[in-house]
Amino acid sequence: MDRQRQILVVGLGLIGGSLALALQGFEDYLVVGGVRSRSTYQKAVERRVAQKVTFHPEEELEKSDVVILCQDPQGIMDFLRDHREKFRPGSLVLDVCGIKTAIMEAADCLPEGVDFIGCHPMAGKEVSGIDHAEATLFRNTHFIITPRADSTPEHLELLSRMAAHCQFRDVVSTTCARHDGMIAYTSQLMHVIALSVCDSEQLFTCMGFEGGSFRDCTRVAALDVPLWTQLFTLNAPALTRVVEELEGRLRAYRQAIAAGDREALAAMLEHAAGRKKQRNFEQARGDDVHVGF
Repeated sequence: MDRQRQILVVGLGLIGGSLALALQGFEDYLVVGGVRSRSTYQKAVERRVAQKVTFHPEEELEKSDVVILCQDPQGIMDFLRDHREKFRPGSLVLDVCGIKTAIMEAADCLPEGVDFIGCHPMAGKEVSGIDHAEATLFRNTHFIITPRADSTPEHLELLSRMAAHCQFRDVVSTTCARHDGMIAYTSQLMHVIALSVCDSEQLFTCMGFEGGSFRDCTRVAALDVPLWTQLFTLNAPALTRVVEELEGRLRAYRQAIAAGDREALAAMLEHAAGRKKQRNFEQARGDDVHVGF
């Protein structure tokens, strides 16, 4: 009797739980979820997040054709290091971390024949945990991948089929450096701005005076501190660069406002507003992902 193929999802939080739900019914694979806490185990079983749930995902590695690592960055790196000899030869190993360079470097410890492809599903919520996992989370979102030079065509095709089953809009391939530079600007910088705004003493004295722009700006500030501490520090070169660039632009605005230089200020506003309008136009045409990411 042929062995049933298996997908192991390590970590059943928001992303891992949603992937486990979305991947059920994919071809003939059994979806197994690995957890650490009894609370998550109980919820995973009750919600049938995976077809099998275990406290010991490392014991499933030798039976798993696909392994998806959905822990925090340090957890992923530790899992790779601690269990590198247990992965099934010829298996495909993925991660879903928001940074890629550090994770891909950590994956160099895997034995020859184990194919690691970095992944980043561009989906999420303001809340975390298995309680908020849903099979439709990835519908019409981008799936970013950072393959290695030796990633096999068969595994890339398998990954493409998995993404289609999860209803991702598309699969976008790029490099680790390109990914981390873009994410520093589009995601991490936005969190730095939100946190900086919430550091102001006015946060609790402005109630009743905030509009939609304030709520939009600060929406992501109530974040998972340990996770985002890791994400910021592990992507320090790229994030430092975009923060420094923002500091320069803010300084220019401050100087123009303080000097009452309406001509300079109007020119800056017109330039930035025009760029945003052009971006909106490209998004409306479906051009929001460019060749080479």
